[in-house]
Amino acid sequence: MSRRNPKGREINGIVLLDKDTGLSSNAALQQVKRLFFAKKAGHTGSLDPLASGILPICLGQATKVAQFLLDDDKRYFVRGKLGEMTDTLDCEGEIVKTQAFEHLNKAEIIDAVMSFQGDILQVPPMYSALKKDGQPLYKLARQGIDIERPPRPITIHNIDFISYEHGVVTLEVSCSKGTYIRSLIQDIGDKLGCGAHVIELRRTGFTHIDIAQTIKFSDLESLATDNYQLLDEKIFATEDMLPDIESIYLDEQQAIDIKHGRSINKPCRFKVVKLFDNSKQFLGIGEPDEDGSIKPKRLFV
Repeated sequence: MSRRNPKGREINGIVLLDKDTGLSSNAALQQVKRLFFAKKAGHTGSLDPLASGILPICLGQATKVAQFLLDDDKRYFVRGKLGEMTDTLDCEGEIVKTQAFEHLNKAEIIDAVMSFQGDILQVPPMYSALKKDGQPLYKLARQGIDIERPPRPITIHNIDFISYEHGVVTLEVSCSKGTYIRSLIQDIGDKLGCGAHVIELRRTGFTHIDIAQTIKFSDLESLATDNYQLLDEKIFATEDMLPDIESIYLDEQQAIDIKHGRSINKPCRFKVVKLFDNSKQFLGIGEPDEDGSIKPKRLFV
């Protein structure tokens, strides 16, 4: 009988987790890593404990492409409460100010919401993982420290206004990377002159991924067996999670050179490419040079 590797299994690919509320992204990651007994794992696109929805968990060598997933657009379902501002911009924080909102009508609210579509500048919240001199902003915020955050360009591709009832506005938002939905709801509240904070947030789309493709941790647990076969069927191939990156197929010698970290002579007009050998096995990510060659950037070998 073969002995179990105490460090974990060498498995590669991506699990599309539907994260529950109440868990940090790292806590969800550790749950999945233990369940799959993976030697290495990482997540991409953090979600606040308040938020639920799509959290891609990268296993093994798939952690090398996490940065490419981060560059993609995302979709959210969000409910915001007007008239109350909190220190964290969501319902997990302390209410710091209240203002009247009852005088607002639906048309005024829709106009304010839609004014944020397009290319805008957004100030990141203090309660975020952004860093100042190596220190996460949320740690400074917990100490009562508020520092100036320069506004950053983001794009709100589309906002679907779903409803407004009893001071709660419900939206679906499609946006670029780097967008903070908590800040968006606060900005909408500020524009209306009453303030607002997030009371529910769910990531429903991540690049080409839809929430229907995800699986909850409780459902993963029900598939756990000693041989991991049913669990492993829930792992997506890494290359399939990068549909917007063009594929390049190499001949035998080119594949050998790439595997050894050498550039290959192959003109290419893309910024990055997925590299496959002549058996269509995924080798990793390549980066074209101006001299007409492609150099390895992230290899799966």
